Amino acid sequence: MKSQLAPSRWYRIIPIVFITYSLAYLDRANFGFAVAGGMAADLDITKNTSSLLGSLFFLGYFFFQIPGAHYAAHKSAKKLIFISLILWGALAAATGMVNSVSSLIIIRFMLGVVESAVMPSMLILLSQWFTKKERSRANTFLILGNPVTVLWMSVLSGYLIDSMGWRWMFIIQGAPGIIWAFIWWRMIDEKPRDADWLTESEKLDIEKQLFDEQIGIKPVKNYADAFKSRAVIMLCFQYLLWSLGVYGFVMWLPSIIKAAPNMDIVTTGWLSAVPYILAIIGMLAASYFSDKTLNRRVFIWPFLLVASLSFFCANLVGTGNFWLSFSLLVLAGGALYAPYGPFFATITEILPKNVVGGALGLINSIGALGSFIGSYLVGYLNGSTGGFEASYVLMAVALIFATIITVIVIKSPVTKENEIQYKF
Repeated sequence: MKSQLAPSRWYRIIPIVFITYSLAYLDRANFGFAVAGGMAADLDITKNTSSLLGSLFFLGYFFFQIPGAHYAAHKSAKKLIFISLILWGALAAATGMVNSVSSLIIIRFMLGVVESAVMPSMLILLSQWFTKKERSRANTFLILGNPVTVLWMSVLSGYLIDSMGWRWMFIIQGAPGIIWAFIWWRMIDEKPRDADWLTESEKLDIEKQLFDEQIGIKPVKNYADAFKSRAVIMLCFQYLLWSLGVYGFVMWLPSIIKAAPNMDIVTTGWLSAVPYILAIIGMLAASYFSDKTLNRRVFIWPFLLVASLSFFCANLVGTGNFWLSFSLLVLAGGALYAPYGPFFATITEILPKNVVGGALGLINSIGALGSFIGSYLVGYLNGSTGGFEASYVLMAVALIFATIITVIVIKSPVTKENEIQYKF
Protein backbone atom coordinates (compact mmCIF):
# COMPACT_ATOMS: atom_id res chain seq x y z
CA MET A 1 0.00 0.00 0.00
CA LYS A 2 1.60 3.24 -1.12
CA SER A 3 0.79 6.74 -0.03
CA GLN A 4 2.61 10.08 -0.25
CA LEU A 5 1.34 10.88 3.22
CA ALA A 6 3.19 8.81 5.83
CA PRO A 7 2.99 5.23 4.48
CA SER A 8 3.61 3.99 8.04
CA ARG A 9 -0.06 4.77 8.83
CA TRP A 10 -1.16 1.71 6.88
CA TYR A 11 0.82 -0.83 8.88
CA ARG A 12 0.50 0.95 12.24
CA ILE A 13 -3.23 1.77 12.23
CA ILE A 14 -4.92 -0.71 9.87
CA PRO A 15 -3.83 -4.04 11.46
CA ILE A 16 -4.96 -2.83 14.89
CA VAL A 17 -8.42 -1.69 13.77
CA PHE A 18 -8.81 -4.84 11.66
CA ILE A 19 -8.14 -7.20 14.57
CA THR A 20 -10.29 -5.10 16.92
CA TYR A 21 -13.33 -5.16 14.67
CA SER A 22 -12.75 -8.86 13.93
CA LEU A 23 -12.95 -9.72 17.62
CA ALA A 24 -15.98 -7.49 18.13
CA TYR A 25 -17.79 -9.21 15.27
CA LEU A 26 -17.60 -12.77 16.57
CA ASP A 27 -20.81 -12.71 18.58
CA ARG A 28 -22.94 -11.69 15.60
CA ALA A 29 -22.25 -14.88 13.72
CA ASN A 30 -21.37 -17.58 16.25
CA PHE A 31 -24.88 -17.48 17.73
CA GLY A 32 -26.19 -19.11 14.55
CA PHE A 33 -23.71 -21.96 15.02
CA ALA A 34 -24.67 -22.41 18.64
CA VAL A 35 -28.35 -22.73 17.69
CA ALA A 36 -27.53 -25.26 14.97
CA GLY A 37 -25.08 -27.05 17.30
CA GLY A 38 -27.20 -27.85 20.35
CA MET A 39 -28.05 -24.64 22.20
CA ALA A 40 -31.70 -24.73 21.09
CA ALA A 41 -32.14 -28.28 22.40
CA ASP A 42 -30.27 -27.71 25.67
CA LEU A 43 -32.19 -24.58 26.63
CA ASP A 44 -35.48 -25.66 25.09
CA ILE A 45 -35.52 -22.73 22.65
CA THR A 46 -38.37 -22.80 20.12
CA LYS A 47 -37.85 -21.69 16.53
CA ASN A 48 -39.68 -18.40 17.10
CA THR A 49 -37.73 -17.70 20.29
CA SER A 50 -34.52 -18.53 18.44
CA SER A 51 -35.39 -15.88 15.85
CA LEU A 52 -35.99 -13.32 18.61
CA LEU A 53 -32.72 -14.15 20.37
CA GLY A 54 -30.76 -13.91 17.14
CA SER A 55 -32.20 -10.48 16.42
CA LEU A 56 -32.16 -8.98 19.96
CA PHE A 57 -28.49 -8.11 19.57
CA PHE A 58 -29.40 -5.64 16.83
CA LEU A 59 -32.15 -4.05 18.92
CA GLY A 60 -29.59 -3.11 21.57
CA TYR A 61 -27.26 -2.05 18.77
CA PHE A 62 -29.98 0.23 17.36
CA PHE A 63 -30.62 2.31 20.49
CA PHE A 64 -27.08 3.38 21.39
CA GLN A 65 -25.42 4.20 18.04
CA ILE A 66 -25.85 7.97 18.04
CA PRO A 67 -24.67 8.69 21.62
CA GLY A 68 -21.66 6.44 21.06
CA ALA A 69 -20.79 8.08 17.74
CA HIS A 70 -21.17 11.54 19.26
CA TYR A 71 -18.82 10.65 22.13
CA ALA A 72 -16.28 9.19 19.68
CA ALA A 73 -16.39 12.24 17.40
CA HIS A 74 -16.18 14.88 20.13
CA LYS A 75 -14.24 13.16 22.91
CA SER A 76 -12.43 9.86 22.37
CA ALA A 77 -13.02 6.94 19.99
CA LYS A 78 -10.00 5.20 21.53
CA LYS A 79 -11.41 5.21 25.07
CA LEU A 80 -14.90 4.16 24.00
CA ILE A 81 -13.63 1.17 22.01
CA PHE A 82 -11.36 0.13 24.91
CA ILE A 83 -14.31 -0.03 27.32
CA SER A 84 -16.52 -1.72 24.73
CA LEU A 85 -13.98 -4.48 24.12
CA ILE A 86 -13.76 -5.40 27.80
CA LEU A 87 -17.52 -5.44 28.30
CA TRP A 88 -18.09 -7.28 25.03
CA GLY A 89 -15.59 -10.01 25.87
CA ALA A 90 -17.16 -10.54 29.30
CA LEU A 91 -20.71 -10.71 27.97
CA ALA A 92 -19.73 -12.97 25.06
CA ALA A 93 -18.06 -15.43 27.44
CA ALA A 94 -21.05 -15.21 29.81
CA THR A 95 -23.27 -16.46 26.98
CA GLY A 96 -21.63 -19.84 27.40
CA MET A 97 -22.70 -19.97 31.06
CA VAL A 98 -26.42 -19.25 30.74
CA ASN A 99 -29.00 -21.76 31.93
CA SER A 100 -32.23 -20.03 30.94
CA VAL A 101 -33.74 -18.22 28.00
CA SER A 102 -34.46 -15.12 30.13
CA SER A 103 -30.77 -14.62 31.01
CA LEU A 104 -29.85 -15.22 27.37
CA ILE A 105 -32.31 -12.50 26.31
CA ILE A 106 -30.61 -9.98 28.62
CA ILE A 107 -27.10 -10.89 27.49
CA ARG A 108 -27.98 -10.72 23.78
CA PHE A 109 -29.52 -7.29 24.18
CA MET A 110 -26.60 -5.98 26.26
CA LEU A 111 -24.10 -7.31 23.74
CA GLY A 112 -25.75 -5.10 21.14
CA VAL A 113 -25.63 -2.09 23.46
CA VAL A 114 -21.93 -2.58 24.22
CA GLU A 115 -20.91 -3.18 20.63
CA SER A 116 -23.05 -0.40 19.13
CA ALA A 117 -20.28 2.18 19.51
CA VAL A 118 -17.52 0.17 17.85
CA MET A 119 -18.37 0.56 14.17
CA PRO A 120 -19.07 4.34 14.05
CA SER A 121 -16.14 4.99 16.40
CA MET A 122 -13.80 3.08 14.11
CA LEU A 123 -15.04 4.94 11.03
CA ILE A 124 -14.56 8.27 12.80
CA LEU A 125 -11.06 7.29 13.90
CA LEU A 126 -10.11 6.30 10.34
CA SER A 127 -11.52 9.56 8.97
CA GLN A 128 -8.99 11.35 11.23
CA TRP A 129 -6.11 9.39 9.73
CA PHE A 130 -6.88 8.82 6.04
CA THR A 131 -7.76 11.23 3.25
CA LYS A 132 -10.61 11.06 0.74
CA LYS A 133 -8.45 9.23 -1.82
CA GLU A 134 -7.55 6.60 0.79
CA ARG A 135 -10.73 6.33 2.82
CA SER A 136 -12.58 3.60 0.92
CA ARG A 137 -9.58 1.27 1.23
CA ALA A 138 -9.09 2.17 4.90
CA ASN A 139 -12.78 1.52 5.63
CA THR A 140 -12.62 -1.74 3.72
CA PHE A 141 -9.66 -3.03 5.72
CA LEU A 142 -11.70 -2.27 8.84
CA ILE A 143 -14.91 -3.93 7.62
CA LEU A 144 -12.87 -6.78 6.13
CA GLY A 145 -12.75 -7.97 9.72
CA ASN A 146 -16.38 -8.94 9.21
CA PRO A 147 -16.11 -11.59 6.44
CA VAL A 148 -12.63 -12.70 7.53
CA THR A 149 -13.95 -13.31 11.05
CA VAL A 150 -16.97 -15.23 9.83
CA LEU A 151 -14.68 -17.27 7.56
CA TRP A 152 -12.33 -18.57 10.25
CA MET A 153 -15.00 -18.51 12.94
CA SER A 154 -17.25 -20.76 10.84
CA VAL A 155 -14.58 -23.44 10.64
CA LEU A 156 -13.39 -23.04 14.26
CA SER A 157 -16.93 -22.95 15.69
CA GLY A 158 -17.82 -26.17 13.93
CA TYR A 159 -14.84 -27.94 15.50
CA LEU A 160 -15.31 -26.36 18.95
CA ILE A 161 -18.98 -27.36 19.12
CA ASP A 162 -18.20 -30.83 17.86
CA SER A 163 -15.40 -31.41 20.39
CA MET A 164 -16.32 -29.23 23.40
CA GLY A 165 -19.93 -28.09 22.99
CA TRP A 166 -21.51 -24.71 22.34
CA ARG A 167 -20.82 -23.37 25.84
CA TRP A 168 -17.06 -23.60 25.51
CA MET A 169 -17.27 -22.11 22.02
CA PHE A 170 -18.68 -18.88 23.51
CA ILE A 171 -16.22 -18.81 26.42
CA ILE A 172 -13.16 -19.44 24.24
CA GLN A 173 -14.23 -16.90 21.62
CA GLY A 174 -15.10 -14.22 24.21
CA ALA A 175 -11.89 -14.16 26.24
CA PRO A 176 -9.57 -12.68 23.53
CA GLY A 177 -11.63 -9.47 23.41
CA ILE A 178 -10.71 -8.65 27.01
CA ILE A 179 -7.02 -9.30 26.41
CA TRP A 180 -6.99 -7.34 23.16
CA ALA A 181 -8.52 -4.25 24.81
CA PHE A 182 -5.21 -3.52 26.54
CA ILE A 183 -3.21 -4.05 23.34
CA TRP A 184 -5.60 -1.63 21.60
CA TRP A 185 -5.03 1.00 24.32
CA ARG A 186 -1.27 0.69 24.04
CA MET A 187 -0.99 0.61 20.24
CA ILE A 188 -3.57 3.04 18.85
CA ASP A 189 -3.37 6.84 18.66
CA GLU A 190 -6.46 9.03 18.42
CA LYS A 191 -5.09 11.47 15.84
CA PRO A 192 -1.85 12.05 13.90
CA ARG A 193 -0.75 14.75 16.34
CA ASP A 194 -0.73 12.12 19.12
CA ALA A 195 1.54 9.67 17.28
CA ASP A 196 5.18 9.67 18.37
CA TRP A 197 6.06 7.44 15.39
CA LEU A 198 5.30 10.24 12.91
CA THR A 199 7.60 13.18 12.22
CA GLU A 200 6.30 16.69 12.84
CA SER A 201 6.24 17.26 9.09
CA GLU A 202 4.16 14.12 8.50
CA LYS A 203 1.67 15.13 11.19
CA LEU A 204 1.22 18.58 9.67
CA ASP A 205 0.87 17.24 6.12
CA ILE A 206 -1.87 14.76 7.09
CA GLU A 207 -3.87 17.21 9.16
CA LYS A 208 -3.57 19.95 6.53
CA GLN A 209 -4.96 17.72 3.80
CA LEU A 210 -7.81 16.54 6.02
CA PHE A 211 -8.59 20.17 6.88
CA ASP A 212 -8.50 21.23 3.21
CA GLU A 213 -11.01 18.50 2.31
CA GLN A 214 -13.55 20.08 4.64
CA ILE A 215 -13.30 23.52 3.03
CA GLY A 216 -15.60 22.69 0.11
CA ILE A 217 -18.30 21.10 2.31
CA LYS A 218 -21.23 23.38 3.20
CA PRO A 219 -21.38 23.90 6.97
CA VAL A 220 -24.20 22.24 8.92
CA LYS A 221 -25.25 23.90 12.16
CA ASN A 222 -26.15 20.79 14.17
CA TYR A 223 -27.27 17.18 14.08
CA ALA A 224 -30.91 18.15 13.53
CA ASP A 225 -30.04 19.87 10.24
CA ALA A 226 -27.85 16.97 9.15
CA PHE A 227 -30.50 14.37 9.96
CA LYS A 228 -33.12 16.28 7.94
CA SER A 229 -31.01 16.31 4.79
CA ARG A 230 -32.35 14.26 1.90
CA ALA A 231 -29.07 12.37 1.46
CA VAL A 232 -28.89 11.22 5.08
CA ILE A 233 -32.57 10.17 5.19
CA MET A 234 -32.32 8.18 1.96
CA LEU A 235 -29.03 6.55 2.98
CA CYS A 236 -30.69 5.46 6.23
CA PHE A 237 -33.42 3.66 4.29
CA GLN A 238 -30.87 2.19 1.89
CA TYR A 239 -28.73 0.82 4.70
CA LEU A 240 -31.77 -0.58 6.54
CA LEU A 241 -32.77 -2.63 3.48
CA TRP A 242 -29.19 -3.68 2.76
CA SER A 243 -28.63 -4.77 6.37
CA LEU A 244 -31.86 -6.76 6.31
CA GLY A 245 -30.35 -8.86 3.54
CA VAL A 246 -26.88 -9.09 5.09
CA TYR A 247 -27.91 -10.30 8.54
CA GLY A 248 -30.76 -12.47 7.33
CA PHE A 249 -27.96 -14.20 5.43
CA VAL A 250 -25.23 -14.18 8.12
CA MET A 251 -27.39 -15.31 11.04
CA TRP A 252 -29.16 -18.16 9.26
CA LEU A 253 -26.67 -19.49 6.69
CA PRO A 254 -25.43 -22.22 9.11
CA SER A 255 -29.01 -23.42 9.67
CA ILE A 256 -29.73 -23.37 5.93
CA ILE A 257 -26.67 -25.52 5.23
CA LYS A 258 -27.18 -27.78 8.25
CA ALA A 259 -30.69 -28.65 6.94
CA ALA A 260 -29.19 -30.41 3.90
CA PRO A 261 -29.29 -34.25 4.01
CA ASN A 262 -26.44 -35.94 5.88
CA MET A 263 -24.85 -32.63 6.88
CA ASP A 264 -22.81 -32.56 10.12
CA ILE A 265 -21.76 -29.45 12.07
CA VAL A 266 -18.08 -29.58 11.00
CA THR A 267 -18.96 -29.70 7.29
CA THR A 268 -21.51 -26.95 7.93
CA GLY A 269 -18.68 -24.82 9.33
CA TRP A 270 -16.46 -25.33 6.28
CA LEU A 271 -19.25 -24.63 3.78
CA SER A 272 -20.43 -21.57 5.73
CA ALA A 273 -16.95 -20.08 5.31
CA VAL A 274 -16.96 -20.21 1.49
CA PRO A 275 -19.09 -17.08 0.76
CA TYR A 276 -16.72 -14.97 2.82
CA ILE A 277 -13.74 -15.86 0.64
CA LEU A 278 -15.56 -14.26 -2.29
CA ALA A 279 -16.60 -11.38 0.00
CA ILE A 280 -12.97 -10.59 0.84
CA ILE A 281 -11.96 -10.51 -2.83
CA GLY A 282 -14.93 -8.33 -3.73
CA MET A 283 -14.32 -5.87 -0.90
CA LEU A 284 -10.65 -5.40 -1.76
CA ALA A 285 -11.36 -4.91 -5.47
CA ALA A 286 -14.31 -2.54 -4.97
CA SER A 287 -12.44 -0.35 -2.48
CA TYR A 288 -9.30 -0.16 -4.64
CA PHE A 289 -11.11 0.96 -7.77
CA SER A 290 -13.48 3.19 -5.80
CA ASP A 291 -10.51 5.14 -4.41
CA LYS A 292 -8.78 5.14 -7.78
CA THR A 293 -11.78 6.66 -9.60
CA LEU A 294 -13.49 8.35 -6.60
CA ASN A 295 -16.72 7.05 -8.15
CA ARG A 296 -18.42 5.47 -5.12
CA ARG A 297 -21.79 4.86 -6.76
CA VAL A 298 -20.71 2.37 -9.42
CA PHE A 299 -19.05 0.19 -6.78
CA ILE A 300 -22.19 -0.06 -4.63
CA TRP A 301 -25.41 -0.61 -6.58
CA PRO A 302 -24.26 -3.34 -9.05
CA PHE A 303 -23.20 -5.59 -6.17
CA LEU A 304 -26.52 -5.13 -4.37
CA LEU A 305 -28.33 -6.00 -7.59
CA VAL A 306 -26.28 -9.18 -8.02
CA ALA A 307 -27.09 -10.22 -4.44
CA SER A 308 -30.80 -9.61 -5.01
CA LEU A 309 -30.85 -11.65 -8.22
CA SER A 310 -28.91 -14.46 -6.53
CA PHE A 311 -31.55 -14.76 -3.79
CA PHE A 312 -34.34 -14.71 -6.37
CA CYS A 313 -32.63 -17.52 -8.29
CA ALA A 314 -32.01 -19.50 -5.07
CA ASN A 315 -35.75 -19.32 -4.45
CA LEU A 316 -36.46 -20.72 -7.92
CA VAL A 317 -33.92 -23.53 -7.51
CA GLY A 318 -35.30 -24.50 -4.09
CA THR A 319 -33.88 -27.32 -2.02
CA GLY A 320 -33.93 -29.88 -4.83
CA ASN A 321 -30.41 -29.04 -5.99
CA PHE A 322 -28.31 -28.24 -2.92
CA TRP A 323 -25.06 -27.41 -4.69
CA LEU A 324 -26.61 -25.04 -7.21
CA SER A 325 -28.53 -23.33 -4.42
CA PHE A 326 -25.37 -23.14 -2.31
CA SER A 327 -23.42 -21.61 -5.23
CA LEU A 328 -26.05 -18.88 -5.53
CA LEU A 329 -25.76 -18.20 -1.80
CA VAL A 330 -21.97 -17.93 -2.15
CA LEU A 331 -22.45 -15.34 -4.91
CA ALA A 332 -25.01 -13.45 -2.82
CA GLY A 333 -22.73 -13.41 0.22
CA GLY A 334 -19.78 -12.07 -1.76
CA ALA A 335 -21.88 -9.35 -3.40
CA LEU A 336 -23.47 -8.27 -0.11
CA TYR A 337 -20.10 -7.37 1.42
CA ALA A 338 -18.23 -5.84 -1.51
CA PRO A 339 -19.69 -2.27 -1.35
CA TYR A 340 -19.07 -1.50 2.34
CA GLY A 341 -15.87 0.52 1.86
CA PRO A 342 -17.23 2.83 -0.86
CA PHE A 343 -20.53 3.26 1.01
CA PHE A 344 -19.03 4.50 4.27
CA ALA A 345 -16.47 6.61 2.41
CA THR A 346 -19.41 8.41 0.77
CA ILE A 347 -20.90 9.41 4.12
CA THR A 348 -17.70 10.96 5.45
CA GLU A 349 -17.27 12.88 2.19
CA ILE A 350 -20.67 14.59 2.00
CA LEU A 351 -20.96 15.94 5.55
CA PRO A 352 -18.85 18.38 7.59
CA LYS A 353 -16.79 16.95 10.41
CA ASN A 354 -18.89 18.44 13.23
CA VAL A 355 -21.91 16.28 12.32
CA VAL A 356 -20.40 13.27 10.55
CA GLY A 357 -20.18 11.27 13.80
CA GLY A 358 -23.88 11.64 14.50
CA ALA A 359 -24.80 10.92 10.89
CA LEU A 360 -22.71 7.75 10.90
CA GLY A 361 -24.38 6.76 14.16
CA LEU A 362 -27.85 7.42 12.75
CA ILE A 363 -27.26 5.52 9.50
CA ASN A 364 -25.61 2.63 11.31
CA SER A 365 -28.40 2.50 13.91
CA ILE A 366 -31.06 2.37 11.20
CA GLY A 367 -28.97 -0.37 9.60
CA ALA A 368 -29.06 -2.20 12.93
CA LEU A 369 -32.84 -1.94 12.85
CA GLY A 370 -32.73 -3.58 9.43
CA SER A 371 -30.43 -6.25 10.86
CA PHE A 372 -32.95 -6.87 13.66
CA ILE A 373 -35.81 -7.16 11.17
CA GLY A 374 -33.81 -9.35 8.81
CA SER A 375 -32.45 -11.78 11.37
CA TYR A 376 -35.87 -12.10 13.04
CA LEU A 377 -38.03 -12.38 9.91
CA VAL A 378 -35.69 -14.80 8.13
CA GLY A 379 -35.67 -17.06 11.18
CA TYR A 380 -39.44 -16.72 11.56
CA LEU A 381 -40.12 -17.51 7.89
CA ASN A 382 -37.74 -20.48 7.95
CA GLY A 383 -39.52 -21.88 11.01
CA SER A 384 -43.11 -21.18 9.98
CA THR A 385 -42.82 -22.34 6.36
CA GLY A 386 -40.48 -25.27 6.96
CA GLY A 387 -38.23 -24.07 4.12
CA PHE A 388 -36.00 -21.20 3.04
CA GLU A 389 -37.66 -19.98 -0.15
CA ALA A 390 -39.81 -17.30 1.52
CA SER A 391 -36.80 -15.80 3.30
CA TYR A 392 -34.88 -15.72 0.00
CA VAL A 393 -37.68 -13.65 -1.53
CA LEU A 394 -37.71 -11.28 1.46
CA MET A 395 -33.96 -10.63 1.18
CA ALA A 396 -34.14 -10.28 -2.60
CA VAL A 397 -36.92 -7.68 -2.46
CA ALA A 398 -35.15 -5.68 0.26
CA LEU A 399 -31.94 -5.60 -1.77
CA ILE A 400 -33.63 -4.56 -5.02
CA PHE A 401 -35.09 -1.54 -3.22
CA ALA A 402 -31.66 -0.80 -1.69
CA THR A 403 -30.24 -0.86 -5.22
CA ILE A 404 -32.84 1.60 -6.49
CA ILE A 405 -32.24 4.03 -3.62
CA THR A 406 -28.49 3.89 -4.20
CA VAL A 407 -28.90 4.82 -7.87
CA ILE A 408 -31.22 7.71 -6.96
CA VAL A 409 -29.23 9.18 -4.07
CA ILE A 410 -25.55 8.64 -4.82
CA LYS A 411 -24.55 10.35 -8.04
CA SER A 412 -21.33 9.97 -9.99
CA PRO A 413 -18.68 12.61 -9.27
CA VAL A 414 -18.34 15.61 -11.56
CA THR A 415 -15.18 17.59 -12.21
CA LYS A 416 -15.26 21.23 -11.22
CA GLU A 417 -12.25 23.52 -11.08
CA ASN A 418 -9.85 20.56 -11.03
CA GLU A 419 -11.57 19.01 -8.01
CA ILE A 420 -13.85 16.02 -7.83
CA GLN A 421 -17.11 16.87 -6.13
CA TYR A 422 -20.32 14.94 -5.52
CA LYS A 423 -23.84 15.99 -6.36
CA PHE A 424 -26.67 14.78 -4.15
